[in-house]
Amino acid sequence: MEPLQHFCHPEHPLVFNQDDRRGEISFGCSEPVLGPSYSCKECGEGSYTNHKSCVELPLGLHHPLHPIHPLILFDQYTNYPREKEKSKCEVYKESRIEYIYRCYHCDFNLQVRCGSFLTLEAEFHDHPLTLFCNWITFTCNICGKEGKGVLISHRLKVVHRKHPLHITHSSIELHEFDSRFCQLCVQKVDTRYGLYYCSKCDFVAYLNCAIDKRNREDINLLELKDGENEDVELDQSIESAVAYKVKNIKVGEDGTKIATEIEHFSHEHDLKLIDERVHNNEKCNGYRMFWCRACSFLGYPGSPDLLCNGFSYNCKTCDFDLDIQCSLTLDVLTHKGHQHRLILSSTNYLQSCSSCGSESNQVFRCITCEFALDYKCATLPQTTRYKQHEHSFTPIYKVEDDFGEYYCDICEEERNSNHWFYFCADCTYPAHPKCILVKYTNFKFGGAYTFNCHQHPLTFIEEIEDPPPCHICSRPCKELIYRCVPCNCYIHLDCV
Repeated sequence: MEPLQHFCHPEHPLVFNQDDRRGEISFGCSEPVLGPSYSCKECGEGSYTNHKSCVELPLGLHHPLHPIHPLILFDQYTNYPREKEKSKCEVYKESRIEYIYRCYHCDFNLQVRCGSFLTLEAEFHDHPLTLFCNWITFTCNICGKEGKGVLISHRLKVVHRKHPLHITHSSIELHEFDSRFCQLCVQKVDTRYGLYYCSKCDFVAYLNCAIDKRNREDINLLELKDGENEDVELDQSIESAVAYKVKNIKVGEDGTKIATEIEHFSHEHDLKLIDERVHNNEKCNGYRMFWCRACSFLGYPGSPDLLCNGFSYNCKTCDFDLDIQCSLTLDVLTHKGHQHRLILSSTNYLQSCSSCGSESNQVFRCITCEFALDYKCATLPQTTRYKQHEHSFTPIYKVEDDFGEYYCDICEEERNSNHWFYFCADCTYPAHPKCILVKYTNFKFGGAYTFNCHQHPLTFIEEIEDPPPCHICSRPCKELIYRCVPCNCYIHLDCV
């Protein structure tokens, strides 16, 4: 190519080099040159080296960041060499030794790397989008937030869902704009902005809910091919929700069919029924103990009342356990205590249960009204008994009037008239759910267990009136205790 006269070095022409591998820093952008370049041979090897693209930059342009005047291209040595404050880039906020576009009228400067245009085609918009540097405050038309924005994936996969979700603008793909809700937090969506969506399931999720680490499935979507992990016969709409598919069945001696292997929506692998009475790899009269993952997810992880013993569905690969009751619980349910369908809502903020007033990050929420149920209230038994009381109790869901005083006949403390309670109609006997129900519903007490910390089998008991000291730590043993009958000693659950 012919030598080029360039404003950065008017004394000599610049000579073209088709494949420059010296790694000299470009005079135009301060980046290494490894390819086509221009440089001055007369001033010495590497002098005034430029990328080919740098010397071909337009000498003037109209830029959307400064639309009122044209910008003229200069090099930093020519443009205010002693007044660096006036030559700061409006985007980068500093002066760099590289070419700059400048408006003398406004003292507006834009370095070439900050002023370059990058366009892309987006499925959720009809026109090409131009990239702007994020120093400008704006309201994002996808996430709806004001500020500099956040990096989000075009596709992702959330837990409990077979299909990946893709980002879309609701005005393009969704219907029934006024009645859509996020199926992760169960809040009404703002259809003016972008969402994650699955057209096969008609599944909608807020951007922030889908990218939340508790909801997002950690997989490599680049390896997930179109059509993979998608069952054409599988309908994952809310109307067709099921807790699990039965993979294997065992028929008992009395003809009862028992699901010994299931595919549950809460876990990626099949789960097998664990029904042997084992603990610490030793046979005993007690039940195997485990942490139910659903109880921990829907309740308060680490709390002792979420520890279970008994039968479970188990994945040995992941050390995942699901107690029998939780395996039957859907993420969508219909409850006698409310007229509308309830959907499991998972958020990073606490939500209040309408039945008892307790707060949790996960509740079953109504998409029609503000009603919400935590997991404990959603799984309250439909009938129960209390000690020596001759009649059974049933839950009362309706809200009582505010004109009287309401008490629990067990603890004799006042009841909240807006909260559910248990009632014996024969005796007109009301009671708090927490007072009438067994405290540790997931435990089977009375079994004997063998541990390395003690020479005799230990019996598992719920509580004792006069707490004795723990044989291991000496702290009082109030509840969830192991007892050795021959030694008449007690050990905490946490100490064995």
